[in-house]
Amino acid sequence: MDLTEILSITGKPGLFKMVANVKNGLIVESLIDNKRFPVFAHERISSLEEISIYTLDEDLPLKDVFKKIADHLAGASIDSHLGTETQQKEFFKTVLPDYDEDRVYTSHIKKILAWYKSLQDNDLLNFDEEKEEEKKDDASPEETSEK
Repeated sequence: MDLTEILSITGKPGLFKMVANVKNGLIVESLIDNKRFPVFAHERISSLEEISIYTLDEDLPLKDVFKKIADHLAGASIDSHLGTETQQKEFFKTVLPDYDEDRVYTSHIKKILAWYKSLQDNDLLNFDEEKEEEKKDDASPEETSEK
């Protein structure tokens, strides 16, 4: 799963997919309604690849958090876990028990779960690619040493 082209833009709801680079910004497509529009360099744009979650040990990339949510749900929809703030916190605590409760706010958890749902609804969560890459990486050193 490549999250480098999935963007969060401050002040705009939802997630956006980068479509093209232009002279002074980007053309993005909303994952909510598929409308395209330009965003400019002065706007705060974050790639989901760059975002991480505070844990008690070290920061955990958002991609790994999404993987843990997917493993916990085992292919089920996240809709049933989007209830009250208390339910969201309890769900997040079961998925990521060592997250730093002092620095990860309820609003962050709500946003992460909403992003996960958006990616899930648009079929952008594909963890099989990572498994294949890991298998290739694991097999590479053995193949070269045998030859």
